[in-house]
Amino acid sequence: MKLRRLPAVFALALAFVPVASPAADKPATTAPLKVLLVTGGCCHDYLHQKDVLKEGIEARANVKIDIIYTADTTTAPNLPAVYGNPNYAKGYDAVIHDECTSNIAEEQVVRDVLKPHREDGIPGVNLHCAMHCYRIGNPNEPAEPGTPHALWFEYLGLQSSRHDAQEPILVTFLDHESPITKGMQDFTTIKEEHYNNIKIFDTAHPLAHGVQAVRVKTKNPDGSQTVTGTRTDDWVDVWTNLYNGKTRVFSTTLGHNTDTVADPKYLDLVTRGLLWATNHINDNGTPAPGYGPNGK
Repeated sequence: MKLRRLPAVFALALAFVPVASPAADKPATTAPLKVLLVTGGCCHDYLHQKDVLKEGIEARANVKIDIIYTADTTTAPNLPAVYGNPNYAKGYDAVIHDECTSNIAEEQVVRDVLKPHREDGIPGVNLHCAMHCYRIGNPNEPAEPGTPHALWFEYLGLQSSRHDAQEPILVTFLDHESPITKGMQDFTTIKEEHYNNIKIFDTAHPLAHGVQAVRVKTKNPDGSQTVTGTRTDDWVDVWTNLYNGKTRVFSTTLGHNTDTVADPKYLDLVTRGLLWATNHINDNGTPAPGYGPNGK
């Protein structure tokens, strides 16, 4: 009965007292980075590696990965969603190139693949055989900037042309202050392909190099081969590049075998490279606020 005698003004004020709700108590969430993974082609287990990469990266960062995959295992695989479509990456925050297309060499196709990075400034991440893709001309000849031969290599920041037989690679970090490599320890891979360096462009910044002992073989008159010694190859394996003066690009030549791709060290490295390329990483190598696992 007393409530009925409250002054009208006080009763009106009660109507505007905020009421807490479960939704209001929840912290604001950060939208995940939208990333496109382009994969498929010759010589690798892309059928399984695409899922390893997607699951491993999404578990480490607030990232949502869409996949363009072809089961074509030739050196010129069909990727109709990409080739002839210069806007294939529209709406994405980054593109991961994990394809193997060494015999895709038409200049316009290469320009179309590069358009999101060159003109739109979409960051790129390049894994293993992506270094041997879209080669115009002889990949063993150093490419001159500004020529069709250099189109893909300028984007990567490094030119490679081949690898030797698989042997373990001792990976040693060169830059211990980069957020990509901060706190990471040197390691030795399982038997892996080790890509050579024909040329490192001025825009590239090496982060790690690999040392591999390679067996030297001599061909006998009957066609057989005899191991006559060993040599040591020392090549840059991990680096960043500033493409066209604006686009951040991260690359590693590591990652031939699925066991390597599934190694937590490898997935940590690639995830950090992706976060660096999109500028969502702290100086100590952790994801920027909102971009860690589950948006933390």
